[in-house]
Amino acid sequence: MMVVLLEATDGEFSVRPDQISQLARLGVSNLALVRDPHTVGIVLEGWLFDPARSGAAAVRSIANGGRALHPVLHMAVTTAVPEGGRDVRDIPHART
Repeated sequence: MMVVLLEATDGEFSVRPDQISQLARLGVSNLALVRDPHTVGIVLEGWLFDPARSGAAAVRSIANGGRALHPVLHMAVTTAVPEGGRDVRDIPHART
């Protein structure tokens, strides 16, 4: 997995079909687009995608000037509560 950060523009951001084809050739099989008013983030992942080997090419295929964040920790989070998750209001010290 890798996240590419770009400075947000006033307009909409999209990923073109030619960019998607290039990412697929690099092993990317999943792409998620996230944003806030200041930053656009593109999350790239795939079983065959190796950010160490082809991360720079992935950034170039999306946009010039992007910053790449590589994973430091990847963890599955489970709950000990057998009935599943709880409403955030019921969790002590949770921030809403």
